[in-house]
Formats: sequence, structure tokens, C-alpha cells
Amino acid sequence: MAEGDGRGGQMFDERRRQAALDELHILDTPRDERVDRVARLAQEMFGVPMVSVSLLDRDRQWRKTEIGLGSDEAPRQDSFCDYTVSQDRTVVIEDASRTETFADNPFVVGDPHLRFYAGHPLHAPGGEPIGTLCVLDTEPHTLSDAQRGLLRDLAFWVQTELANDAELDHAAVIQSALRPHRHPTVAGYTIAGGVASRGRLAGDFYDLGLHHGVLRITLADAMGKGTGPALVAASVRASLRTAPERPIAEAIAEADRLLEEDLADTAMFVTAVHAELHPESGELQIIDAGHSLAFILRSDGSWDHLRSTSLPLGMGMGLEPPEVRQPRITRLEPGDALVCCSDGLLDVLDPDDPYGHVYRVLTTLGPDGAIREALRLADGDSATDDITVVVVRRDA
Repeated sequence: MAEGDGRGGQMFDERRRQAALDELHILDTPRDERVDRVARLAQEMFGVPMVSVSLLDRDRQWRKTEIGLGSDEAPRQDSFCDYTVSQDRTVVIEDASRTETFADNPFVVGDPHLRFYAGHPLHAPGGEPIGTLCVLDTEPHTLSDAQRGLLRDLAFWVQTELANDAELDHAAVIQSALRPHRHPTVAGYTIAGGVASRGRLAGDFYDLGLHHGVLRITLADAMGKGTGPALVAASVRASLRTAPERPIAEAIAEADRLLEEDLADTAMFVTAVHAELHPESGELQIIDAGHSLAFILRSDGSWDHLRSTSLPLGMGMGLEPPEVRQPRITRLEPGDALVCCSDGLLDVLDPDDPYGHVYRVLTTLGPDGAIREALRLADGDSATDDITVVVVRRDA
């Protein structure tokens, strides 16, 4: 017997439904532990050997996760999930071999010889039914009202995870678009930078901009991982980019004020390096707000650590008088290189000789090659955090 409850058979145009599924960009993505967890819970709670989170894609049903089915896709035609999506409601089939609709179904008379099926539709953000969470068995089952409610709740959990997954993908695309794709060209200098995220969203960022012949250099790290730090990083980037003619001390003070006013209740803070390079003279003005990972590699192989002299942005709330950050002034001589990084780089450097490691890479590969090497190391097992690196070298 096939039974239903829920949305009551509302039908959607197939093109609209497929477009909604395509818009999520979920098809053929790797398995997700969050969705896998829901599937494992469903298997345990319903006492079945098979569970699937199926998405209906044109002529196939593709499984974001599955237990006991042995394949991540199957034909859509004649599938129980296709029937559930077409009905757009909960479908419970206690014994498929005893129903007129499903007795001759190839999944009943053939492998895997299904008898029991219970599925609830998954919906795109616009309400279009795009797939199902379903539990299956080769033996008949009955479901209580409480179990039907549980299936709906688990399906809503999966639906939320899939929507979050899609939102993260969109956010990652936007974040990638905000990164510098072309670095300024400054006569007599080589400029390079790069970011590698451990997740889809990074709390690190760097920015490079040329304004009236002066190079602005920014590298910042919002504490934490995920969407929150990524949003904070984007806010700081936007603030520091506003009115590039401002002195860097004013730009940092404004970013600090915005963080303190808007994020006072979040306990978030941002470490940052904000610098201004005058190419002709090599003069470098730099403010380090709690970051302490900016260095100058001198042409003779020595290192000048431009240590932090102030608190991170967003941590000075309540200070009286308010902290005033003033730039440190130094100079890049011919052959010198400014190196700024996030703390994730420290995880992948030679722990016995990190300075020597950077020196060898820079002198052997140059700034561009050094960035490529850092991003390669970011894929290794020792990397645990986002990695962002900027190198500005004054040519000898």
C-alpha cells in the first residue's frame, strides 16, 4: 500500500525543477560528512539496511550519500524516488509486491528486490522538489505516525545541510572574485601573493593597490574559520580600500572603529598588516595590528622582523585613551624583500629552520615561485589553517 501525507501532491514544471537543482551545484560533488551523519541516524532509527539521499537529475537519480545500495546513481525511470518527487509528499510503501503501482517495478522483481520504501521530498530554496531522503528494505515494514514525523524531520535536516552547502559554494565564488587576480606593476619591483583555504571560505585575505604611484599592501587574518570570519575579513577589506588617499593610520583607525561598533558582541578580532610603499625611495610605512608576521629579508640574507606594536583590530574596546596606531618607517633597499604571511604558513615551514626555509625558496624560485611553493605546501598533511602570503621585492 502506498500512503502519503505532507504537501499534498503539488506539481512543478520539470524544467523549473531541474533548473532549481542545477542552481544548487550539488550534483557529482563529494560525499559530505554532515549528510552522511543524517543517513546513519536514519538507518539506526528505522532499522533498515538501505538509506539514500537521492537527487533527480534528468534521466538519473544521483545519490549524495547512500548506505547499502552500493552505487551513487541509478536510472530515474521507474524509481521510487521519482514517484515521491512527482507526488511532492511523503510516500510510504509497506510492501511493494502487494501494490498495483509497484508490484511489477524492476527494483521489486529484480535487484535489490525492494519491499519497503519510505521517502520524503527534499526541496530547493524556491520550494521545487529536487530529491528525497528515503529508507528501504527487502522486508515489509509499517511506520507509526511518530516515525513518519521523524522521517520528515530528518529530510528537513538534510535539506538544510544541502542549502547551506550551496550557500557556502556561492560565498566561496564571491570571495574568490574579491581576491587580487592581477597584481600592480611597479617598475623596479617584483610583486606576488596568494591564498590557500583549508575550507571553502578563508578568514585570511590580502590586497594590493596602486594609487598615485604609491603601493598599498594589506594582509589580514580574522580569527576563526568559516562564514563569520570570512564576512568580517570582507568588511575589513572594504573599509581599508575606501578612500585610498587617506594615510594608513587613518585607514586602520576607521577599520578598527567599524569592528568595535558593529561586532562588539561577537568577540571577533582581526590581526592585520597595512603598509604603504613609495617605490622611488623604497620608503615603507607599515602598521602591524597584532599580526607580527611581517619581515624584510635583506639582500645580505639577514632578517628584519617588523614586530607588532599594537593590539589586533577590534580588541581595543574600552581603552582610555583609545589606542592610536602610528606607522613604523623603514626602507626596502635594492635586493630586499618584504614578506608578509598568515600564521598558517608556519605550520608548513621547516620547524628547525623556518627563516632558512623561506630564504632558500625565495632565492631559488623568486617571489612568484615562492608563492607557488607555499600554496603547494598548503595541500600537505601538515597544513591546518588558511595560508596567505605576500612578497614585494625591490629588484637589485
